[in-house]
Amino acid sequence: MNKTAGNVLLISSHVARGSVGNRVMGFALERLGFTVWEVPTVVLPHHPGQGPGERIVPDDKAFAALIDDIRGTPDAVLSGYLGTPAQAERVAELIGRIKAENPECRFLCDPVIGDNGSLYVTGEIAATVRDRLLPLADIATPNAFECNWLAGRPQDTDLASTARALAPETMIVTSHPGLMRNHVGNLMVGGGPALLAEHPSVQSTAHGTGDLFAALYLGRLMQGREPRKALEMATASTFQMIAAASKAGSADLPFAAAQDVIVQPTAMVSMRQMASKVTIRPEPL
Repeated sequence: MNKTAGNVLLISSHVARGSVGNRVMGFALERLGFTVWEVPTVVLPHHPGQGPGERIVPDDKAFAALIDDIRGTPDAVLSGYLGTPAQAERVAELIGRIKAENPECRFLCDPVIGDNGSLYVTGEIAATVRDRLLPLADIATPNAFECNWLAGRPQDTDLASTARALAPETMIVTSHPGLMRNHVGNLMVGGGPALLAEHPSVQSTAHGTGDLFAALYLGRLMQGREPRKALEMATASTFQMIAAASKAGSADLPFAAAQDVIVQPTAMVSMRQMASKVTIRPEPL
């Protein structure tokens, strides 16, 4: 089933400690057997939600030079958190160059721009991701807030139709409210009916779940899995990693201690074909 492992270029944040951005994505892909190239867009001591810390953003000239100096053609590219609008422009240029050299290269855009009803990057960065990167992506993995923001729609609209309105061939809306009570899932929209991979929700303060899911879905596709199976496996692994963080009472995903679930997930995931309208349910008062 598994194809020969290839090279994956990651372009996202780097933390000295924690489990977000390139740090967790690179580890997950390496555990699946891929060679990982990493470009940091910002360097942080830890996730900003865990307290204040120095933020180091490469100046745009240095970042452009780093992008231009990348040698070789990866088999896939995954972009995540970006520090400036100019970084999105440089990544778009890089994707154009790579696609010209290798049309089979997959580009997954994880538009890490906001959550919980608001942006956590500047409006200019978010708009540049929307206008420059999203149209080039083969796959995008926004959360529910990001999906609606990118499409310019209210937050209570039909997520499946909203996802279809965006450019990438495959859209996966992560952290989607499940159909069953106290469940959550990932909604995939592509050429066929929308598909929801659903599992019980877990109370956890750990960050990086979107990063982990995006890397695992891309990795499973590169192994030759069908999109439905890749969605199921990536969802199961991410669910088990969140559960491990919750059990340990950790603010970080324990990706080293729980690395077996990356390679061989065992959790049951409910795969549901969506035939009706799906909207975000309001939180109970």
